[in-house]
Amino acid sequence: MSDSSAHIVQPRVMPALCIVGPLPPPSGGMANQCEQLVRLLRQEGVQVELVRNNAPYKPEWAGRIPVLRALFRLLPYLAGLWSAAGRVQVMHVLANSGWAWHLFAAPAVWIGRVRGVSVIVNYRGGNADTFFAAAPRHVLATLRMASERVTPSGYLQRVFARHGLGAVIVPNIIDLSRFSPALARDFGDAPHLIVTRNLEQIYDIPTAIRAFERIRKVLPGSRLTVAGTGPELGRLQALTRELGIEAAVHFAGRIDNADIPALYASADCMLNPSTVDNMPISILEAFASGVPVISTDAGGIPDMVEDGVSARLVPIGDAERMAAEALRVLAEPACAASMRTAGIEAVARYAWPTVRDQWLDLYRRIAGQQDA
Repeated sequence: MSDSSAHIVQPRVMPALCIVGPLPPPSGGMANQCEQLVRLLRQEGVQVELVRNNAPYKPEWAGRIPVLRALFRLLPYLAGLWSAAGRVQVMHVLANSGWAWHLFAAPAVWIGRVRGVSVIVNYRGGNADTFFAAAPRHVLATLRMASERVTPSGYLQRVFARHGLGAVIVPNIIDLSRFSPALARDFGDAPHLIVTRNLEQIYDIPTAIRAFERIRKVLPGSRLTVAGTGPELGRLQALTRELGIEAAVHFAGRIDNADIPALYASADCMLNPSTVDNMPISILEAFASGVPVISTDAGGIPDMVEDGVSARLVPIGDAERMAAEALRVLAEPACAASMRTAGIEAVARYAWPTVRDQWLDLYRRIAGQQDA
């Protein structure tokens, strides 16, 4: 064999992979990211197992009994983790704060460690700082056990650093093939505004509703669609009645992922009133759809948008400022067009062809450390 054969580049083999996380329903940032990641990796030919931590209850009646339902979900989940860990080289665990960490993420890390599998903890959620500060010591100790910690944003990377943990950034994914920038339309005094967050306290939907009430005073034909589910529905409906805008606000409930692009295509502006956030997919979806975004400056949002360029940022809980910024965008077509262009350019950083290579390189590197 000639010496030149030593320079032949061998193909880089992908390790067998297990992704651990939730799937819709219900829809949510982590569930949607998990579904997309599994689907897109499989389309690339990657061998991917999925261990779902929110699988439907079997039997179905177990889900209606509070204590029993936890066991009926947790025990099959742990068995699935143990089994999958015997067949793969890398476990990619999508993780969040609170009880979800203790019940689902931490056991996946421990099982991976016991079975000699490399583990990536892909941590997301804007409550990480508060959770880490108050959590028992074993939470940070478990995070240190991971082969690599991954966050979707510089914001969470800084949170990790404050608690003595390193992390690499791999951004959230948006499948741009699902979205098309809508052409600007003449909506007169009847723009369509949307909110695409679940009806939970941390997303502060009341601020968006109060902002919309102010917008309606200037543009009386305005209508608002709130797409999401959650425990705050009754309180939010009562607020629309109190403000006299009940007929103009539509609570759409959960919208299937396949129907989300049509909602954005019908919108003239999106409001994001959240009080805690990391890297909301809803903003990326709005960018990809050419919809101007008015958002609070919560958490990692300033890391993903440029205030005054790709979006308009306002203080948390400031309905007056949110309304004023939305009215400016709605009243100035040139301003809206500029934001659309900047948003479309910004979202390209989160497209699958870009993010794919970051994940594939990380999987190979982590598996290589295991083999070394």
